[in-house]
Amino acid sequence: MQRQFKNTGDRGFQGNRPRFFKHRHRHGKAKPHFGLAEKDNSPKIPELPKVPPPAAYEANVFGKLDARLQYAIADAGYAIPTPIQEKAIPPLLEGRDLIGCAQTGTGKTAAFMLPILNKLLQGNDERQETRDERKEEAGHPRALILSPTRELAAQTAENNAAYSKYTGTPFAVVFGGVSQFPQVKALQKGAEVVIATPGRLIDLMTQGVVYLDRVELFVLDEADRMLDMGFLPDIKRIISKLPPNRPPAGATSAGASGKLRQSMFFSATLSPEILHLAGELVYDPIQVMVSPEAPTVDKISQSCMLVEKGNKDNLLIHLLENHPEWYRVIVFARTRHGADRVERKLSRREIPVAAIHSDKTQNQRTRALKGFKEGKVRVLVATDIASRGIDVSGVDLVVNMELPVETESYVHRIGRTARAGKSGAAISFVAPEERGLLKAIERFIKKTIPVDRDQPFHSAEADRKTGKANEGLPPAPWIRGGERNRNGVQRHPGARFFDGPGGGKKHKGKKFVHPANANRSHHKRTNFQGRRQPDFGQK
Repeated sequence: MQRQFKNTGDRGFQGNRPRFFKHRHRHGKAKPHFGLAEKDNSPKIPELPKVPPPAAYEANVFGKLDARLQYAIADAGYAIPTPIQEKAIPPLLEGRDLIGCAQTGTGKTAAFMLPILNKLLQGNDERQETRDERKEEAGHPRALILSPTRELAAQTAENNAAYSKYTGTPFAVVFGGVSQFPQVKALQKGAEVVIATPGRLIDLMTQGVVYLDRVELFVLDEADRMLDMGFLPDIKRIISKLPPNRPPAGATSAGASGKLRQSMFFSATLSPEILHLAGELVYDPIQVMVSPEAPTVDKISQSCMLVEKGNKDNLLIHLLENHPEWYRVIVFARTRHGADRVERKLSRREIPVAAIHSDKTQNQRTRALKGFKEGKVRVLVATDIASRGIDVSGVDLVVNMELPVETESYVHRIGRTARAGKSGAAISFVAPEERGLLKAIERFIKKTIPVDRDQPFHSAEADRKTGKANEGLPPAPWIRGGERNRNGVQRHPGARFFDGPGGGKKHKGKKFVHPANANRSHHKRTNFQGRRQPDFGQK
C-alpha cells in the first residue's frame, strides 16, 4: 500500500510529497559533466586569427604542425618545445611507434596529442567527410588514449580541448564513477578521439557501444602503471580488439597490406621489465629518453624531516601555520583513512582543506580539484591517485606524510610542483620504521635527501635508525677518510687513526700494538689440539 503524505503543516512536507522534491530539476537544463566532450551542444569553433602564427615556430618542431594547431598552442602560451616534445613529435609525425620517458611536468601530453590531432586533420582533409557521414561511423574512434586514473583522463581531455580549439575535432572522455549516458551520447555523435580508463572502456565494449576495429592511433599514458600486474589483463584484452600494428608475413611496406596502427607509450619512469613488456606491444619503436638517469626535476628543493609517527600531524599543522607563503600545498597520504584523518585535523585548525581518494565520489573529487585550482582550498590531501598527471600550476609545496612503498611513486608525487620550468619544494616526513623506504628512494633517484632538523618534533631515534645522525657534522677524529698518512698514501674511511711504528711501514714478525695497550702483557694462548693429541684414546 502506497503511503500518502498529508499536508500537516510540517516543515518536512509540502502537499502530499516531501519538501526536497521541489529541488529536483527534472525538466531543466542539465549541468555539464566534467568530461568536456559530453556537453549537449557542440562547441563553436572560433575564427582563426588574422595574424600569422609566431615566427619562432618555423625554427622548431611546432612549425611542422597544422596552422590551426599552431594558433592553439600559441594561445596556450607555448613558446618553445620541451625536450620530450622536440624528440618525440618528428618521429610520430612520420608514423613511427614510440616509447618515451621524461620527467614529470615536461609536456608529455602535448608530445603525443599534437601529432594525433595533426594526423586526424590530414585524414579529414583528404576524405572531406560530412557530419552525417561521421555519424555513420559513431562508436568507431580513430584514436584511443588510455589513462590509469580518472583525474589523468580528465586532465588529458582538457589539454585536448585546448589544442583542438580551432579544429573542432570531436572527442569523448570515458571513465567510471559517473553515469555512462553522457559518455555514450558523445560516442554516438561520432567522437574521433576517445580518452578512457580501462574499466569503463571494457564495459562499453561489452555493451556494444564502442568498437576499436578502426583505431589508427593508440596511446598508453603512464605505461609503467598501466602495464603493472593489476592493469595488464585489461590492457591485453583491449589491445586484442585493436587493428594489427605490424605488417603481415611477406609485406614490406605500410599501407593497406602493412601496418594499420601506430602505438605510443609515455611515462616518467620505465623499468627494464616494463620496457621489455612494452617492446612486445609495439613494432619497430623509437625510444626517446630525456634525462632517464635523473628522474627528479632539478628545480625541486627536496628535504626530509625525521619525526615519530604520532607527531606527523602536529608537524604538518606547525609548518602550515608558520609558513603562510605556501598558498597551494599537496599532502600525500598512503591510505584513504590517513587522508581523511589529516583532512579532519586541518579542518579543526580552520585551514581550507579538501581530500581526494578512491572512496570519494567522482563529483566530490572534481569539486575538490576545482576548489584547489581556483585557490579556494589551500591544502589538497590525496592518495597516489593524484600523483600522476594532475597539472595544477603554482603548487608551492608537496608533503609526503608517509613514504610510498613504490619508489617510482615518489617521483610522481613530488612532480606535482616545479612544473613548466618553475621551482618548488618537497618535504618528506620519515619515521624510524621508514628508514628502508628512504634508502630505497635515495638509490632510485641517485641523490641524497638532506635532513631538516629545524623543527620542534625532531626524532633522535629516527636520526639514528636512518643513518643520518652525523649528516652535516664534521667527521669523527678516528675516521680520516680521504686524508693521507706519512707515506702519502690516501686513507679510506674507517682506516685506523694511528700510524704504526716507523710511519705506517709493514714490520715483518712484529704486530702493531695500539698505544693504549702498550703496557699490557700479551700471553700466547694455549694450543689445545683436541683429538690430535697423541694420548687421545689410549688406555
